[in-house]
Amino acid sequence: MPGLDAALAGVTGWIGANLLIDTVRITLPASGDPVYNPETGLNEYPPGEVLYEGPGAVQGDSAQEISAVPDALQMWTSETRSRYRLLTPLTAPLAPKDAIVSVVAAHNPANTALIGRTWTVQDPSRAGTVEVVRITPLDQDQTPREAA
Repeated sequence: MPGLDAALAGVTGWIGANLLIDTVRITLPASGDPVYNPETGLNEYPPGEVLYEGPGAVQGDSAQEISAVPDALQMWTSETRSRYRLLTPLTAPLAPKDAIVSVVAAHNPANTALIGRTWTVQDPSRAGTVEVVRITPLDQDQTPREAA
């Protein structure tokens, strides 16, 4: 429908200009054994493959849930899950389950609380017949952040 397509293009443009204003990175988890880094004195995993780095946004959700069944991302039962969602342009690749998402640059230098945190993709990116932005469900990783 030409009218609907034009309206969706306008909404997509507005979302890109007003919501997708931070820089996000989607990375496949690292594979392989850790390697000793003599500079830090730590064993470090090699970096994962970057699938996407570009405009996006991470939004929190007020819902938290308690999980009674451990999964690959949980060390014990009754771990909380912090629900977030990743917004990316429709041109961004689909984020596969278990990919790692991070915010690498915030549009507002005073609002950098999300930089340094990571999230795990819970399900592949959602898809629909009428879309203006790609939405990917996330769970915040519970590992503590290192001091910058």
